[in-house]
Amino acid sequence: MQVVNKKWPIEKFLAMRKEVLASWPTGQDPLLDLDLAIQTLKNVPDHKNFALKLKRAKEEKRTFVQPRAGVALLNEHIDLMRHLEAAGADFLPSTIDSYTRQNRYAEAEEGILVSQKEGRSMLNGFPAVNHGVSACKEVLDAVNVPLQARHGTPDARLLSEIIHAAGWTSNEGGGISYNLPYAKNISLADSIYYWQYCDRLVGYYEEHGIHINREPFGPLTGTLVPPSIAITIGIIEALLAAEQGVRNITVGYGQCGNVMQDVAAIHMLQQLTETYLERYGYDVEVTTVFHQWMGGFPQDEAKASGLIAMASTVAALAGATKMITKTPYESIGVPTKEINAFGIRESKMVVSLLKDQKMPLSDALIIEKEQIKKEVNCLMDRVFELGDGDLAVGTIKAFELGVIDVPFAPSKQNQNKVLPARDNEGCVRILEFGQLGMTEDIKQFHRAKLDERAKTEGREITFQMTVDDVYAVSMGEMIGRPQKVNRK
Repeated sequence: MQVVNKKWPIEKFLAMRKEVLASWPTGQDPLLDLDLAIQTLKNVPDHKNFALKLKRAKEEKRTFVQPRAGVALLNEHIDLMRHLEAAGADFLPSTIDSYTRQNRYAEAEEGILVSQKEGRSMLNGFPAVNHGVSACKEVLDAVNVPLQARHGTPDARLLSEIIHAAGWTSNEGGGISYNLPYAKNISLADSIYYWQYCDRLVGYYEEHGIHINREPFGPLTGTLVPPSIAITIGIIEALLAAEQGVRNITVGYGQCGNVMQDVAAIHMLQQLTETYLERYGYDVEVTTVFHQWMGGFPQDEAKASGLIAMASTVAALAGATKMITKTPYESIGVPTKEINAFGIRESKMVVSLLKDQKMPLSDALIIEKEQIKKEVNCLMDRVFELGDGDLAVGTIKAFELGVIDVPFAPSKQNQNKVLPARDNEGCVRILEFGQLGMTEDIKQFHRAKLDERAKTEGREITFQMTVDDVYAVSMGEMIGRPQKVNRK
């Protein structure tokens, strides 16, 4: 399949839409008539519109808070959403179950039946496709804050149709960020094509005066992803979405650990996304989302709470528009609604205390921002070069050649030759570049930073650094130092 970055004609979109809606019985719901869906979305009050509330948060320079959560049965899911809203969530999720993420709706249906029999959720999320438009609308009607679908779906076409027709005004994901970290064998060309459909649907609603937010998944694998790689993919997905008519985009980033680097990354995520969108003629409202630590959590509840508080501090000081929260039970299993609410309250306390404070500009912050900018521009230049100016073509080629490469991604579409490691201050740097499309001076910068750490620790720069760093935070440290090294 030849995928190009060009807005789909309405005829192409509507023809595919017939196929998408025919793929599962709930797609035949009369409420999926586009005229009815437009009316449903227009009736959503402003305070429940995700895009409008994000715009207000950005104007007020506030960091809003959103958890992750979802269960199998409708009434229990509504109870969960209400509980999290009462805890202070500014935005609500509906995390979608894993069967739905892989379009295995028959197995999701079985999960609903088993959940009813067992009296508890036997799915790890809310099977929105199986529940259908009316049930999804019930969820929105039951709460008073905006609702978003959060999932991990390479092919989210039917899911997107159902949630938007129900009045949900935000959908997370993208053809890269919801493929490489979540799937093994799905073609990148296919997933980009599927998400062009999802974005064209949003563009259609925008053409009818309805504002809907789209949010690429910034953390990717969530494990030591160098900021420039994450930001580059966010920019690519923002540009692909904007071409299909999306006008409100939230680009994301997962906490890496060094406060200065994380603040610099959020600043450059906002700035560079806006720069590229403007350069290519798109008028888009850009906001940012900061994900609390996505790697291994300490098992000790107090230590886990400390990590959550640290992440909240960084989000506030960086001026992120939104923050996705975790819970102190992160390493134990699926959190209860009570502990999820605890994580919300804890996070909101920190961002509330810091609402009038931002990280002051310093030489170190400027240097880190300029380094990130240099690396992102380098990668973006290579993508456009590979595609002869077409972003979609260039992106697919970039992953085929390893010019863009995501650490630890399970997908066969990814070369998996890039290895990260922390430098002596805990910043995530690149230890092995593979075929990553970066210039020699950038590579020298990273090598020099890692060499400083190696000298401090009295060891060679090897893969063992990466291994040590992957486990460090769960053990209560940021940098995976050898035990013999005296920590300053």
